[in-house]
Amino acid sequence: FKQKTAYEIASCLVGSEMCIRDRQQPNGKLLYKIFSFFLLFMIASQIYANNIIVGNLGSKIRGEVISTFRYPWSISFLNNDHLLVATKPGKMWLLDSLGSKIEVKNMVSVEYGGQGGMGDVVPHPNYSINHFIYLSYITSDDGGQTRYAVVDQAILRDLSSPKLENIERIWEQFPAVKGKGHFSHRIAFGPKGSAHENKIFITSGDRQMQHPAQMWETNFGKIVRLNDDGSVPRDNPFKNRGELAKTFWTTGHRNALGLAFDQENNLWANEMGPRHGDELNLIVPGSNYGWPLVSEGNHYSGAVIPSHDTRPEFTAPVAYWVPTLAPSGLTFYKGNEFKDWQGQALLGGLKGKSLVRLKFKDEKVVDEERFSWRVRVRDVEVQKNGFIWVIEDGSNARLIKFSSPN
Repeated sequence: FKQKTAYEIASCLVGSEMCIRDRQQPNGKLLYKIFSFFLLFMIASQIYANNIIVGNLGSKIRGEVISTFRYPWSISFLNNDHLLVATKPGKMWLLDSLGSKIEVKNMVSVEYGGQGGMGDVVPHPNYSINHFIYLSYITSDDGGQTRYAVVDQAILRDLSSPKLENIERIWEQFPAVKGKGHFSHRIAFGPKGSAHENKIFITSGDRQMQHPAQMWETNFGKIVRLNDDGSVPRDNPFKNRGELAKTFWTTGHRNALGLAFDQENNLWANEMGPRHGDELNLIVPGSNYGWPLVSEGNHYSGAVIPSHDTRPEFTAPVAYWVPTLAPSGLTFYKGNEFKDWQGQALLGGLKGKSLVRLKFKDEKVVDEERFSWRVRVRDVEVQKNGFIWVIEDGSNARLIKFSSPN
């Protein structure tokens, strides 16, 4: 993605000594104008082409770099004009649609390291009224010897001088353990008007311990469902399995880094497999997705894990990836910029280094298209006007707005 304009580059070239000297010759001014026109045309065409990415199925998207960040983890729109970017080291930024950014003050303290730090940030669906945002991050009670993920509710009211106020804890991963991986801590809110209105869903990873995903005494390897104030809904499916299990919506997950509702109010999650076997799951309350007893991948040691079709009591993924995609942020498209993509899933690929589009029919994936520019993609969101925003992964990660070349 080029950030210099065609005019700036062409001006440098046509202003060179050779061009100036040529203008002093007979017909030099005319030749100079012709040369300048064609040079500008060629450079503009090349830069336009460089900004366009063609997917493996032929679709095209045009990217515009908006800003850069150090180790971002998530992005989320407060409204059509303001975007939050959370970074793993613990900073959060508020941007307008033109890329002007302000650091959010009064941030929480995070335990940064490995896969942990600041995680997701999501506004309440009624943000315009209550000004609530929800943020997930990693903390520690013993100086970093053990760690756990949490979700806080906070008020972010003044967008001209943003700062967090009235910070309150609504959820904690339990227990705190050693290690810096598989926190998951992705957040999604139930859609307005649905049975999940004012409900918050949180992915809780297995903390690289595997078997707790099948245990009732810990919330590792689960998707959690709470009311927006952190209280427990009465209609959760595991209310007879103990106090902690009352918060569980589904079990048997490894490391779900994508969580989103589609336009039919169905909840979906994508999660990292072990060695290959990443999954896209339709989340059905009370279901067990089988980890670590079944998987479409194998252990890093090479040890074989039985596949889902050997254990029909476990819910199989709608789609899986071998070799690995390492799926990250997930959303569903709604807007007018890409009219043929209504209701289709968009997700980031870390290992796959691409933005991925999934088309569904009868809750099955019928098309998968990858848009690759050879950079790890951390998160993706859709603006209300239909533009697709992507944040890359890494120390100099770009925030990119994609539009239709048409």
